[in-house]
Amino acid sequence: MFLSQVPGIAVVFLLILGTLLAFLTEVVPNDVTAIAVMASLVVLEPWTGVGAREAISGFANPATVTIIAMYMLSAGIQGTGIVERLGVHLADFTAGKRYRALVATVCTTGPIAGFVNNTPVVAVFVPMVTTLAEESKLSPSKLLLPLSYAAILGGTLTLIGTSTNILASDFARILIDGRDGIGMFEFTGLGAVLLLVGLAYLLTVGWWLTPARIPVDADAVSEFDLEDHLAFMRVRPDSPAVGRPVDALDAEHPDVRVLQVRRGEEAYAGPGSDHRLEADDVLVVHGSLQAVNRFREAAHLSQRVRESVTDETFEAAATDGTLARAVVPEGSRYLGESIAETGLEEYHRTTVLALRRGGELVREGLADETLRTGDLLLVRTTPASIRYFTDTGELLVADDDAIDRMADAEPAEVAPVSSKAPVAVGILAGVVSLAALDALPVVIAALAGVVAMVLTGCLRTVDAYDAVSWNVVFLLAGVIPLGLALEETGGAAVVSAFVVATSDVLPLVGVLFVLYVVSGALASVITPVATVVLMIPVGVDAAARLGANEFAFLLAVMFASATSFMTPVGYQTNLMVYGPGGYEFSDFLRVGGPLQLLLAVVATVGITVGWGL
Repeated sequence: MFLSQVPGIAVVFLLILGTLLAFLTEVVPNDVTAIAVMASLVVLEPWTGVGAREAISGFANPATVTIIAMYMLSAGIQGTGIVERLGVHLADFTAGKRYRALVATVCTTGPIAGFVNNTPVVAVFVPMVTTLAEESKLSPSKLLLPLSYAAILGGTLTLIGTSTNILASDFARILIDGRDGIGMFEFTGLGAVLLLVGLAYLLTVGWWLTPARIPVDADAVSEFDLEDHLAFMRVRPDSPAVGRPVDALDAEHPDVRVLQVRRGEEAYAGPGSDHRLEADDVLVVHGSLQAVNRFREAAHLSQRVRESVTDETFEAAATDGTLARAVVPEGSRYLGESIAETGLEEYHRTTVLALRRGGELVREGLADETLRTGDLLLVRTTPASIRYFTDTGELLVADDDAIDRMADAEPAEVAPVSSKAPVAVGILAGVVSLAALDALPVVIAALAGVVAMVLTGCLRTVDAYDAVSWNVVFLLAGVIPLGLALEETGGAAVVSAFVVATSDVLPLVGVLFVLYVVSGALASVITPVATVVLMIPVGVDAAARLGANEFAFLLAVMFASATSFMTPVGYQTNLMVYGPGGYEFSDFLRVGGPLQLLLAVVATVGITVGWGL
């Protein structure tokens, strides 16, 4: 019997290996890889046992639909302004105290993330936390990594805290006899313990280990090392540029951008401008040293070498141009496009001045750079464009002017709370209550909540669809059938045999610990969703072979997948703070590695005590 399964197991393992390599190298986006997995499973149906209906079953999976609904519900809550108002009060609470800023950041984010999708929470908090750091004379690097980790920890509090919990609940219903999923608060006790332990770590050892990568007093120009790429130029009376519009110069010299033009006490933004230059106009230009020198000679300009371009150059002048840092988030339509292809300059008057990708800083040849998730851009943009990027989620602006003025404005002016806020919060509470009391399945309760949000005016239909990270949905729908193929072909049993083999040298709790560590390490590399899909069948099968509690082993995989801290690619909130914090890849391993190991011990003991083996 086993010999007849070997071809199918081999094919599925090869598919899994190819999927893992694609996730690691990101030669194509992860959601595209997942779609390719679905197609491959059907093409190889004689060996995988997965037909067309099973291959697309992930789209109809209750977990997938629930996750879509939770994205929408989170958008309804976020649209009320409650989270933004909370950020204003955090600024008041910290009062410029460094350690108090850390306490406020992690102790607020964690509980919120238990009920609202942590990705939009972190998106809102990144610029707020950056402002808190500035007011506290603290490097933003010291707060942004704890922000992401606290949001991840908060996801362990409830069933709807993270997509991996919802997916694990569906696997519990399918794989474990007598189980109808996982209750809304069934594991909240252990989740609260993990949250408290994690917060204690972040407030002590984690605080000490987290590096201050960005200097406290660094402005954007120095942070991106652009001193040699920005310069002041004066238009000479005999310059051929006199009388010509700025956009004509940009067209003739594509390697140089005129960012600002100053004329006496007046100033106006350069990109896309049809203003005609006059003698003695002062230009702020961007480009490589060689390109700027060629531009200076061709246009017969003089360089003001004793003056340096800084943030104040853009902020002090009365133009609508400003410098801002912006992160490319997961799900942005700009992903996979070169900066030239995005049309940022043509359509949004936004010029990319530099790009930071982990430890790599790109300042030349930007037009041809293909954007990836987590890229940090330094842009010269406008307040209107900032609002557009914020509303659409195409870019996560990490320091907009509205937040910079937060300390000087009243909370109601900076972060107005919608009159629909009590209704939206009530709807979310109703969804949680109905699911917790088993009055409705969580998927139906969540969908009903979305309908209620729309009918009461808390959420527009277009905003509901825009709120969904469809790439995550396709990733989920694509890897679910891969897990089914692993189970159907007997591949899960083969892998679980290796897990079972560890029982020869380890007690049962040791086997559980090994499963947890392996799952956590895998989640840090191939995403938590893929880890849940691949490892839960393995864990449940191993438990059955050992005569152990199958649900306990399932919980180990679930918690391990939901708490991946060791790499920036392990969880999307890690990618969101990667660039703004100026972190190196090793920082996540240094700070997140001990935390992940600590939680592995705590969770293993907690599962053993709470559910038994």
